[in-house]
Amino acid sequence: MHRLALTVGFSSLVLLAVATPGTAQSPRDSVVAAVNEFFRAMTAHDSVALARLQLPDGVHFAARVQGDSVAINHGTTQEFARRIGGMKDTYVERMWEPTVLVHGPLAVVWAPYDIHRNREFVHCGVDAFTLVRSPTGWRIATVSYTAEPTGCKPSPLGPLAK
Repeated sequence: MHRLALTVGFSSLVLLAVATPGTAQSPRDSVVAAVNEFFRAMTAHDSVALARLQLPDGVHFAARVQGDSVAINHGTTQEFARRIGGMKDTYVERMWEPTVLVHGPLAVVWAPYDIHRNREFVHCGVDAFTLVRSPTGWRIATVSYTAEPTGCKPSPLGPLAK
């Protein structure tokens, strides 16, 4: 009888741990976490993490506002990872209020952001990430963003932490 009580008690604890809400990330949270990890790796000049977080044949697009026109630049995720890995300057990119859409293995994150180089504001804009769920987690397929050097509203995140 004692053994049965122990078995039932242990089984109940296991079921409770598995079924407790909040113990696992929602798809939305895991997508946002992947993008935030991308920003962390960028700040740390971690080209290995950047390569791991992105699909090898992915692309980046930048739409830079220049007066009344827009210049579009593009490159591969591999080029981006190599470039960031070799940089001396430190970049901190922050997004807020992301709109996240998830449908099965496909996700999109759309969010306003700001970016700072060596703690100095560079520009703001909107990031648009497309992610694909792989066996190892969410991977970034495309990064597209606007780069707007003027007309930026203050970030609701406040100034960069010291």
